[in-house]
Amino acid sequence: MNLLCALALASIALTPSLVPRPTVFQGFLAGLWFMIGFQLGFLLRWAAQAACEGIRALAQRRGLIRPRSEAKTGRARRRPQSAAGPIVLGIALVAYVVGYGALVVSWQNEVRRLVEMEPVDGAGHAAFLLSMFTTMILFYGIAGGIGALRSAIARSVERGGGSAVLARSAGQASSVAAVLILVVGFLGAGLAAVNTLYEDRDADTPAGISRPFLSERSGGPGSTLTWEGLGRHGRAFSSGGPSGAQIANVTGTPALEPIRVYAGLSQAPDAASRAAAVVDELERTGAFEREVLLVATPTGSGWLEPQAIASFEYLYGGDTATASMQYSTQPSWVSFLFRPGLAVDSSEALFDAVHDRWRAIPEEDRPRLAVYGLSLGAQGMAGSFEGLDDLLTRTDAALFTGPPANSQPWRGLQAARDAESPVWQPVYQAGEQVRWQSKPGDFAELPGPWRQPRIGYLQHATDPITWLEPAVLFQRPAWLAGPAAAGGRGADVSDAMQWIPGVTFLHLVTDMLMSEAVPPSHGHNFGDVAVDGWAQVLPGHDRDGAQLAAIQSIIEQIDSQDPAWE
Repeated sequence: MNLLCALALASIALTPSLVPRPTVFQGFLAGLWFMIGFQLGFLLRWAAQAACEGIRALAQRRGLIRPRSEAKTGRARRRPQSAAGPIVLGIALVAYVVGYGALVVSWQNEVRRLVEMEPVDGAGHAAFLLSMFTTMILFYGIAGGIGALRSAIARSVERGGGSAVLARSAGQASSVAAVLILVVGFLGAGLAAVNTLYEDRDADTPAGISRPFLSERSGGPGSTLTWEGLGRHGRAFSSGGPSGAQIANVTGTPALEPIRVYAGLSQAPDAASRAAAVVDELERTGAFEREVLLVATPTGSGWLEPQAIASFEYLYGGDTATASMQYSTQPSWVSFLFRPGLAVDSSEALFDAVHDRWRAIPEEDRPRLAVYGLSLGAQGMAGSFEGLDDLLTRTDAALFTGPPANSQPWRGLQAARDAESPVWQPVYQAGEQVRWQSKPGDFAELPGPWRQPRIGYLQHATDPITWLEPAVLFQRPAWLAGPAAAGGRGADVSDAMQWIPGVTFLHLVTDMLMSEAVPPSHGHNFGDVAVDGWAQVLPGHDRDGAQLAAIQSIIEQIDSQDPAWE
């Protein structure tokens, strides 16, 4: 029973998912689920024995069977067990492991091929096995300690006069309690460690980042916001990006110094105060006199995707201003779990403050007003509006990248998409004002007009953050409706990935950790579509094909600093 359960859970853990996993991480998952299954076998066997004994006791009380002490004792001597049974079992086990292992390798290499990654080699297989066996040994030791506790409790109950059934029940209860204590303790310690780690990180400055010497940047000369108070990602944002000279060199046309304004979490006591500080900084830098003003919501820890902001600045020759502010030091998944409304509240405070000042400018003198957000930032910014009509009325353009599954109005638009359009590449009202893009050029594929203001969503079929929702636990999702050739899933989603109740949800959870570790155009990596995304959503930049290609080449060289945990 134990080995059967262990193999079953380890086998399920190795089934394909949306994105490939590093071999060490995959080995850890296999070892973890093997040991969970092994312990589950003990629990199932105990439950079966307890049920049988309960049925026997009931039958004895009703006189259906005799007590064991009255049963016949003249039983035939047991025949010695044949050695053939264990041998056959061992051969079958080896055959299963080898055969299933080969299948797992083929699955993983197919997933890797579909997202344009190299296949796993011999070193990868060795790393997988080492990681798996190390994990199994570690958890075997933990399980052994829990088993010793279970036995000690059971013996103590028996010495105290308790029945064998009571002793076993007490032992099992102590095991469950120990596991719960370990899990709760691990999660609590983990969250505390994450909190400490990210608070310390927020106080650091990334390597190669120094205080800006331009007055157009927060923390620079004349800034009302201190450099030290911007936070780690605020300092990277304020000091980063192209200069006017770099933009001019790439595009071959004159350019201004892009304005970048950012308020750190420590620079004001609440969102409204931080938003007011951002507006003051926009006034100081002359942001309301630029051609385009962008209000951007960062991820949980304050990170803004450098490709998206730089693309925007290159397209408009630096005649731009970008405003953002931090709302947390924690990574997005922590903010999402424990303070889900924080991103929305911060976005609403910032946009309303900027919009109020922008609306006070005569209409003919106003800059175009755009909004942007990535992941939790996309959910926060889009969620700060009352709906699609409000978003279209109050902005000139919006670009939302990789929104989580519960984002609005994204979720409603997906549900109301035009018939025959797939959920991973939806069409809403023939693309008249809202469109979706996975790879460059998708926005322009629809034949009808795209009226302004425009709203664009950057979305990949292999992005687990977009598809993770509770309904996947018990219902086959539309993005796994059938094989790719029949239009039942995105072209880069493996046909070998099948919906398994409960399991697919857990796959998405683990895939989130690896969603950035894939090439652009897949997973949660959108760097390659930022230029075309802004070029289509916010027309009027007057860049020709050669200039767009030159900008694209520069953007592809930007290192996003692997923000998987931001």
